[in-house]
Amino acid sequence: MSLINSHQTLLLFAILCLIASLSIYLERYQWGRNITGCVIALLLGMALSNLHIIPTTSKAYDFVWDQIVPLSIPLLLFQANLKTIYQESGRMLIIYLLSSVGTLLGGLLGYLLLRHILTMKVLPMLIGTYTGGSMNLIAMADAFHVSQNVVSASIVADNLTMVLYFFVLIVLPSQSWILKHFKHPYIDHDLQEISVEKHHHDVSLEELAFCLSISLAIVAISTLLGETFDKLIPTNNFALAFLHGILSSKYLLMTTLTMVLATLFGKTFRKMEIANTLGTYMMYIFFAVIGVPASIAMMLKRAPLLVIFTLIICFTNLLFTLAAGKLLHFSIEEILIASNANVGGPTTACAMANARGWKALIVPSLLMGTLGYIIGNYLGIFSGLLIGLK
Repeated sequence: MSLINSHQTLLLFAILCLIASLSIYLERYQWGRNITGCVIALLLGMALSNLHIIPTTSKAYDFVWDQIVPLSIPLLLFQANLKTIYQESGRMLIIYLLSSVGTLLGGLLGYLLLRHILTMKVLPMLIGTYTGGSMNLIAMADAFHVSQNVVSASIVADNLTMVLYFFVLIVLPSQSWILKHFKHPYIDHDLQEISVEKHHHDVSLEELAFCLSISLAIVAISTLLGETFDKLIPTNNFALAFLHGILSSKYLLMTTLTMVLATLFGKTFRKMEIANTLGTYMMYIFFAVIGVPASIAMMLKRAPLLVIFTLIICFTNLLFTLAAGKLLHFSIEEILIASNANVGGPTTACAMANARGWKALIVPSLLMGTLGYIIGNYLGIFSGLLIGLK
């Protein structure tokens, strides 16, 4: 039982906004910049829920996932131009697909270590979610007839592991040994920009209205189209299932629609500098929500072995992606975003790219994360069949 109950949605949303605002403020200090405001927001959300000040579930959090996160994505893509998308995304696809191999290897390693003390029906679920997202976890649970208790415990373990994993991913680029052994062009560019005095930009009511109305329209149209394609396109074979996965994803649709508009009306969209500021603030709210469900007490009660399993998968993914990226001369920024897109999906990868100031990686992070929704189910099914599940 928490001090604030789950039905006090407006109060809870106000707390999330305050967490985001405080996290941004703390970034003015060196220690805050080192761990980044998004990690501060995540830890504050986690602390408040584990101290039973706020609940672990609420419609306020659902509102952030369902409305705020989709709205932030077009805002962050106002500067995206299709003329440069292939150049930015094509190379990233290679490291993303290699990272998904790391997820599969981590799952098989966990299977070998824990198969005698843990039901292995969790393997395809975790492979699916750490290649795609939560929707893949539920799909794999249904495909392999996993009990609700195991599904619930897996979600608890996943939430706690994600907090730790995102913390590692965001802090890693600041470590001197990482900078010594990997290329880091985006970090270098970011440091150069910090040394340049930023110009003041007056925000007009017209600019604010344009950004919010266009973004809302993009989200609404993309959601409607996604729902329509979801009903119209069958999944009888691989080709149709692949087409269904692409056209029914509202994230891919809103990404594409925003990029088309930003290319056709480049001058107009480039002037909307407030768009990135609004989108970034929404992402800070999102990070606060990520930390909230990570209940340490619930984990200790229901899912300690599953946490070990999820940690094995995530950190095998990270080590494999680092090794593959180093071998193929990818930058540390590209490697970490690819790993994030696998394990966390498009929203967290986009949030990390934006929080770190790696603007050129925002579009690739969304494209890769959305692709994970498609291939996650296939990789999950493959892993289940590989160990003899039916």
